Amino acid sequence: MKNYSLYHPAKSLAAKLIIAIGVIMTVGSFIFWYALSYKQEKDLMAIALKYGSSFIDYIKDSTSHSMLTFQRDAIQYTLENISIAEGVEKVKIFDHKGRVFFSSRKEDVGGLVNKKSISCEGCHIEPETSSVLIQNPQKWTVYKGRDFRVLKIVEPIPNNPSCYTAKCHVHPPEQKILGFVEADLSLALLDKAKFRQGLALTGYVFIFIVAISVSLGIILYNFVSKPVSQLKQGMEKIAAGDFDYSVPVMTEDEIGVLATAFNLMTKDIKAARRQQERWTQSLEEEVKKKTEEIQKTHAGLLQTEKLSSLGRMAAGVAHEINNPLTGIVTFAHLMLKRLPPESEDAEDLKVIIEQAERCAKIIRGLLTFSRATPSEKGSVAINELLSRTIYMVKNQEKFHNIKFDITIDSRQSFTTLGDASQIQQIFLNMLINAADAMNERGTVTIATRRITADDKPFVEIEFADTGCGIPEEHLDKLFEPFFTTKPVGKGTGLGLSVSHGIVKNYGGSMLVKSTIGKGASFFIRLPLEEEKV
Repeated sequence: MKNYSLYHPAKSLAAKLIIAIGVIMTVGSFIFWYALSYKQEKDLMAIALKYGSSFIDYIKDSTSHSMLTFQRDAIQYTLENISIAEGVEKVKIFDHKGRVFFSSRKEDVGGLVNKKSISCEGCHIEPETSSVLIQNPQKWTVYKGRDFRVLKIVEPIPNNPSCYTAKCHVHPPEQKILGFVEADLSLALLDKAKFRQGLALTGYVFIFIVAISVSLGIILYNFVSKPVSQLKQGMEKIAAGDFDYSVPVMTEDEIGVLATAFNLMTKDIKAARRQQERWTQSLEEEVKKKTEEIQKTHAGLLQTEKLSSLGRMAAGVAHEINNPLTGIVTFAHLMLKRLPPESEDAEDLKVIIEQAERCAKIIRGLLTFSRATPSEKGSVAINELLSRTIYMVKNQEKFHNIKFDITIDSRQSFTTLGDASQIQQIFLNMLINAADAMNERGTVTIATRRITADDKPFVEIEFADTGCGIPEEHLDKLFEPFFTTKPVGKGTGLGLSVSHGIVKNYGGSMLVKSTIGKGASFFIRLPLEEEKV
């Protein structure tokens, strides 16, 4: 018979767990400390590079006018003033040959940059013997200063059109880079912050290891060592032949439920199987639902592409129509000059000129809206842009039976910061949706007003229709992509989603109110430019 009473604390399960977990935790804490320190260094360097690049851009902007007007003293004065700022060691501007034209240190002007520095070796393979460039030039490096590290960053000065077209410059357009800006920036503050954070992190890791180790020792003794000892005593009784003995288990944890686990196993397996069948059925329904959503989304994308192609074709047709209209207006003016003013034919020619110019104006508005231009923010007069959009749609067949009730506050221009074409797209989407909601018959109410929300001035543009209204259960889904209540083929569900995204990007908001049978009202709020209010 084996003697189960032989027991050594060093060989206990709790001791092994404490040692294993302690080693793993110590190694893991060291890896965590090293990874966090490495990431901290990377983050701090990324911050330094970001502000270094911003500093270089600031130097370029500060000296741009002086360079265009060839004011050398102003450039030198600017560099000297900039170098006074804390953390700025020195700033240089030099050409491809390394000749220094301007420097925050006057003694460096006229000299050459160090061929072994990043300024030359970052671009050239052999700066002193060859002009061959490195494929991926290095723009920055860090070197040790007197008491701290220094970030050296070099950026090229591009030959912009404003440079090679200036009267005082002789740089040809083919020359892509005019020179370079080199800045040495102190990393003393970042190094001090890194050192302090490293000390704090080391202390936190040490305290964490000690606290967790003590806590694990207490937990393992109470929840592992002691219950296992009771089980060991029970096994010794059974080994001695006392089969009537039962192990007293007074807890409700894993050891406490060990005796009943087998009896419950079958029941749990059956319950798990039934649950798995329910999950399978639920998964099939969810897959079917998602498949239908994907099909709807695909159909919406196809319709969007179709509308995009139709829009490009319509823009091309409008451009072709514009040319003969120009000819009609030109020859009508020539014929008008040949007729006496009191002639009836002269009046008819005036009508022809007036209507042809009206058509040309409508086509110009259509071409301006459809032209694909990059998004450029600028000051946009809301009232003027809204009036142009209304004039453009009024002449479309879709709006012939629609009455416009326009209330625009003419006392203010309501200037906001944004892209005029994008804001016009919002207005056009609102008008088209209103026309569709009324089946192209009814009244569209348009109003602009100034409001204040969160202590900030906004312009509110209201678009209200007399259509059938929007059901309450659809209001939360209106701005979701491809959601539409229109019949198949009449809408893609992207108009409101795109408009909502543009408005949010400009710091505004869109609200909607609707009453079934009476119509819907959309309220677009865009922030006003403070200085122009």
